[in-house]
Amino acid sequence: MEQTYFRKGFGLKAEVQPLIDSEYHSGLVERIRSRGYRDVFGDVTVRLAQEFGFCYGVDRAIDYAYETRHKFPDKRLLLVGEIIHNPHVNQRMREMGIEFLYPDENGTFDFSQVRPEDVVIMPAFGVTRADFEELSRIGCVLVDTTCGSVLLVWKRVESYARDGFTAIIHGKHHHEESRATASQATKHPNGKYLIVRDMAEAEMVCDYITGAPGALSREAFLERFGEKASPGFDPDRDLRRIGVANQTTMLANESLAIGARLQQAMIEAHGEAYAAENFRSFGTICSATQERQDAVKEMMEEGAPDVMIVIGGYNSSNTNHLAHLCRGYTRTFHIEDASCIDIEAGTIRHKPLLDPHAPETVESDWLPEGPFELGITAGASTPNNKIGEALVRVLRIRGLEHTLAEEAGA
Repeated sequence: MEQTYFRKGFGLKAEVQPLIDSEYHSGLVERIRSRGYRDVFGDVTVRLAQEFGFCYGVDRAIDYAYETRHKFPDKRLLLVGEIIHNPHVNQRMREMGIEFLYPDENGTFDFSQVRPEDVVIMPAFGVTRADFEELSRIGCVLVDTTCGSVLLVWKRVESYARDGFTAIIHGKHHHEESRATASQATKHPNGKYLIVRDMAEAEMVCDYITGAPGALSREAFLERFGEKASPGFDPDRDLRRIGVANQTTMLANESLAIGARLQQAMIEAHGEAYAAENFRSFGTICSATQERQDAVKEMMEEGAPDVMIVIGGYNSSNTNHLAHLCRGYTRTFHIEDASCIDIEAGTIRHKPLLDPHAPETVESDWLPEGPFELGITAGASTPNNKIGEALVRVLRIRGLEHTLAEEAGA
């Protein structure tokens, strides 16, 4: 029987790697990295966070997409959602002839146009169990680029459901990864999940567990969390045994704090012995997310730069959290790409808030007049060439042309 499911690529990495390198490499970024992540250009000292940009999971997803195009040059290729949250990488996928399938406002995909002879790529975030099962029924070739760190969380959530624990997931309920993760609870008939966005929502859950004054009523709880919970969710029944997990790209410290707070609530409500048997928590932040957040903290603790630029898609969760971290230390600008920096006007267009839907704002006079330090980091879905392009634009605003400018792609 012909194989229709591929998770380990096609053994074509050597064939596609030169093309990937040519499209995403930056000589300028490599120069700064080789000089200890610090370089000087005129009166601008540039510091790179020591972990930034593409992570292993993103590298792997992009490799598989390129390999898939190489393997099936004449087949129709479709992608479920976006391969990663980076506009330039996704545009490159389109240029390769890959068609994008987007969900409706409720996150539901319509696969009626998918044919058995098509090839469908699943993104690094993964897909829900229902979507996977529907695609499998169609009989098309499936190329699964789901990140290994995401798969580890899925296994944890599935184990909670198997053992009768409700999975409380720290994440964004509309995000592809959180939707896919939550769906793993449905592998078991009585599997339940609840998604909490932040500590404020976690506190509402804790108040309900402990019966604290001012806690939401059952009706108010269901109204607040209805679309963030499994079908038929009953807080009186389903919050008595809980296990904590998270979307891999959330702020690590917040995920840990939410887990600790939920454990405390279980102890307050039922006692330590009960909580020991009926509460579970395992760290499920991916190592790449953790490393990039730690690198930013290390940079800031060494001495915050005067200006920080964070580069990555506005809908990229891990990039948004990096920007949020940096804002706690210094003046920070989250830009989607180099085009946000206008050389002629000397302005920067950026997203000032954590909310991925927050509008951009444009600022002038954003660079200090005298010598200054510029810090740079980038989300796990940002290629190095886009980092280099942004830096070159800053240097050109300062009148600092550089021999590597063209190599950086600006």
